[in-house]
Amino acid sequence: MPVLKSNYKAPLPFRNAHLATIYAATLRKVGMETGRRERLELEDGDFLDLDWCYAENNQTGKLLIATHGLAGNAQRPYMLGIAKTFTEKGYDVALMNFRSCSGEINRLYRSYNAGATEDLAEVIRFCLQKKKYKEIALAGFSLGGNLLLKYLGEVREIPQEIKSAVAVSVPCDLGASLKALNKTSNFIYSKRFQKNLKQQLFERQLLFRREISREEITACNSLLAIDELYTSKAHGYKNAAEYHQKCSCLGFLSNIQIPTLIINAENDTFLSANSYPTEIAKKSDKLYLEIPKHGGHVGFIQKGKYYYHEKRALEFIRDGSL
Repeated sequence: MPVLKSNYKAPLPFRNAHLATIYAATLRKVGMETGRRERLELEDGDFLDLDWCYAENNQTGKLLIATHGLAGNAQRPYMLGIAKTFTEKGYDVALMNFRSCSGEINRLYRSYNAGATEDLAEVIRFCLQKKKYKEIALAGFSLGGNLLLKYLGEVREIPQEIKSAVAVSVPCDLGASLKALNKTSNFIYSKRFQKNLKQQLFERQLLFRREISREEITACNSLLAIDELYTSKAHGYKNAAEYHQKCSCLGFLSNIQIPTLIINAENDTFLSANSYPTEIAKKSDKLYLEIPKHGGHVGFIQKGKYYYHEKRALEFIRDGSL
């Protein structure tokens, strides 16, 4: 499909990528509370938690499943924003907390990563077992968007109930995007991610003293070092390079067989050039790519109660609007 022309016009102050990114992530007030938290027992003996938001009147059996970004959770503003948008239009919404991201360290040494599609597959099966959802849409943000796109492009049978998907601010090439995130201009973000991830590793170390030491965690001075020490090896990869290569969604995009929209801002400082797969989108029957000039990283701010990417996701999923 041709790359789509974007109609997003950022308010003047938020044409600055950093201001848009920081405001949307830390200062936005959504006015949405999740309802019931449900624990999903996974096939490998571990668990993850789903935070549910319910529409007042869901007569159509529609569900949105949303996945969050690195060091995030279901309570982040972008997750609550997409939940508010869709529940007000008749969808139930299941907000997925990755392993160890709901406030409690998971049972196994492994946790989550950008390519752990087996967890998303289990969540989808779990939701389908409820027998009330006839139509499922997927939404993913940042790392969760990469995971979602990899899931859709893998050699697997996608449940027929999954009709469409939207992925926002996606680092399609994990290794190259990590290099972008490590640039001096992104210092504040990379240090915040490091702090959050290292704190979680320190908590994990108390449970798995033989696998990892406090000294090793303390010595990590970059996100790459964390991927090298923990993320790659805990999930069966020999090093960070192999993890990045095998888990990047870029190599799976051409296989996607349901209508899928990627929204990546041109000025997103987290992303590399490979995160704008224009040639793949042009050759695909199902993959759509929209590149707004502004928006930073999940910062598509506009007047009104919905952000641009939320309104756009609803149009694409519910109305089939391109």
